[in-house]
Amino acid sequence: MSEPLDLGPIDLIPPGEGRTFALGALRVAVFRTRGGEVYATQASCPHRAGPLADALMGGRSIVCPLHGFKFDLATGAAVGHACGNLAVYAVSVDGDRRIRLHIPAEPAKEAV
Repeated sequence: MSEPLDLGPIDLIPPGEGRTFALGALRVAVFRTRGGEVYATQASCPHRAGPLADALMGGRSIVCPLHGFKFDLATGAAVGHACGNLAVYAVSVDGDRRIRLHIPAEPAKEAV
């Protein structure tokens, strides 16, 4: 695994919302739950490429804004449908409250 990427302060993402980050060709959606947990997934829904950062969030799951497909943020698993799972990425918040994204040497491919 390579050195974690600094995406900026956690305050860029209000609790209960997500934001998209473009990292070269890779686009990642980072979510901050109301409970303070942080998750990172591919930025587009595998069904019809809906913008997942705009998803409705409840607990640790999101609902795609285009067609209502639900996904588990921790595992990327599709919930109640078979459109495909999301690629997920390790993410953390350091002592300085900065988001650190951990991308493997060869990042997972988005399911499309």
